[in-house]
Amino acid sequence: MADSILPQEGFPAPPEHLSLLGRWRIAVQQCNVPHIHQADFISRWLVIVRACVFSMTLTSGIIGALLAAAYHHFGWKELGYALLAILGLLAAHATNNLVNDYIDTRRGVDTEDYPRGQYATHPLLGGLTTPNRLLVGAVILTLLDFVIMLFLAWVHGPLVVVFAVLGFLLSMGYTGFLKRFALGELTALIVWGPLMIVGTYYAITGELNPNVWWASLPYGLIVASVLIGKHIDKMEEDRRAGIHSLPVVLGQKRAIQLLKATFILFYLLVFVLVLQGVVGFWVLVTVLAAWRLRTVWLVLSLPKPQEKPANWPVWPLWYVAWSMYFNRAAGMLFILGLIFNIVAQHLPSFVQ
Repeated sequence: MADSILPQEGFPAPPEHLSLLGRWRIAVQQCNVPHIHQADFISRWLVIVRACVFSMTLTSGIIGALLAAAYHHFGWKELGYALLAILGLLAAHATNNLVNDYIDTRRGVDTEDYPRGQYATHPLLGGLTTPNRLLVGAVILTLLDFVIMLFLAWVHGPLVVVFAVLGFLLSMGYTGFLKRFALGELTALIVWGPLMIVGTYYAITGELNPNVWWASLPYGLIVASVLIGKHIDKMEEDRRAGIHSLPVVLGQKRAIQLLKATFILFYLLVFVLVLQGVVGFWVLVTVLAAWRLRTVWLVLSLPKPQEKPANWPVWPLWYVAWSMYFNRAAGMLFILGLIFNIVAQHLPSFVQ
């Protein structure tokens, strides 16, 4: 039954022969490309750094930038700070993915039969690169982050360093031990919510605004939902590896109920923020993502298929893909709502 409601438009079967841009697009969308070992350098590294999940980091950064435009003067200088901050976030996310793969492989968590090595070609197990090159890539990205951090701290003060270091520590802590003690999901909420969104806002404006902290929570929550879905998919493997993720602790049925609850809480938070005037009316455009949520809700209420559905690119992952399916729509609409609010805020001055 689930096969009939798959988002086929979101997961098309890639053709055998793709253009260069086509390979990059598939790598960004699906974490893999056909014939990856013969692929170009950029396609391989898009797969290695798992660029397919960067949309969440990009969304958090854009939300922070748009909140800066809503609450603060925003000119060309601020746009430059925003681009630097978002570049730093993406580099940090890529670094975390590289280090995560390196550590989990060294610890024996990532194996050929572990989901990480099945839904996409693993950088090390699949022979895409070597451990030394993986670490070199992480060091280069960390140095880039360090330079960006120092510049933005020089412009706006040492709190930029605090946000950056806290994000680094929590991300490395997730890889090292937090995910083993049912704290990975909470970490995701904090990192992709307050740290990324409020941190971006501060890096642009040099100010802290309590409204921005509250406005960071809805999207941070549905990033946490993606991690809940991922850990549901890996429950049995994580249990055998001694990783006590939240779904391992709760059990599958309660974990799925928690996943559904995050979607409902996302909308409750959005409505409360609008009613309290924290964000403008147009953020309610996120209700248009309810058509995806209806599909996701139905899928979550059904058993996971026993075999890979047609055109499903990230098998054996299932729940995480559906969580991401809602996340992308809700995140894009949240951004659109913030843009509409800014336009509505400045429209009277343009009319005059």
